[in-house]
Amino acid sequence: MSGSNPTPGPGDTPLNAESDQKAPIKGATPEGESAPDAGTRPESLVGSAPEVSSEETEAQSSEAEVVGAGGGTAEVIEVREGMFGVQGTGDTSGYGGLSRTIEFPAASEPPFGGWWDQVYERIGTLVPNYGEVITKVVIHRGEITFHVAREHLFGLVRHLRDDAHLRFEFCSSVSGVHYPADTGSELHAVYHLQSMTYNRRIRLEVSAPDSDPHIPSVVPTYPTADWHERETYDMFGIVFDGHPALTRILMPDDWPGHPQRKDYPLGGIPVEYKGASIPPPDQRRSYN
Repeated sequence: MSGSNPTPGPGDTPLNAESDQKAPIKGATPEGESAPDAGTRPESLVGSAPEVSSEETEAQSSEAEVVGAGGGTAEVIEVREGMFGVQGTGDTSGYGGLSRTIEFPAASEPPFGGWWDQVYERIGTLVPNYGEVITKVVIHRGEITFHVAREHLFGLVRHLRDDAHLRFEFCSSVSGVHYPADTGSELHAVYHLQSMTYNRRIRLEVSAPDSDPHIPSVVPTYPTADWHERETYDMFGIVFDGHPALTRILMPDDWPGHPQRKDYPLGGIPVEYKGASIPPPDQRRSYN
């Protein structure tokens, strides 16, 4: 066929033979490669592996949600008017008449049903001061959330990862939430944990006041949280104590403020593009 490479004959030596012999196979030698984190190796398992069924996962727990969620009252923290919180005629979004109630789901009481009770009881066995560590448990929309006091977060995640009955080995996400009206707990950090062993997922939620936005880092336990915590710091200003390199990950190092906070200005910040500046919503032209 015209333009194709000729097939080498029996006496021909391929042009790349010499280079192939000298080229090392990637990964064949350990030099320069990092070893797995010592604290996350399988030998960190505490206790012998129990007989735990993983047949029931969060996807089949709708009945358990009904059992565990009854009786509580949702906590209303704020009622927001308009799309962006702008008052008066300055709102040009067209959503000025929108009204939204911001509320926290009600606390749930055991029994929750299914494997949720197993996790809840096991944590109670491992943590003697359970009431100080877990401040609230919420069953909402088929998921369980443990609200954790920030000073006990580091010790709790070690139990969740290493205990043979729990084995939440993977932290898939760390994200931030800002509730300006939640006085004394304005900043929230949310951790999504997954057990590869038992196919289970739980959520941890930790809060900190705006005046003291410090939460212990979980990177020593879950190295994958490294960049997740950096992004949460960058966007919300939560300081993760003990993080190996807590720097901005999206915004420039000298950027003022944290863009995903509710009190961050929507405009009026100088933009380095043809000398333009975006005015705040209440100073924009109204179309009433």
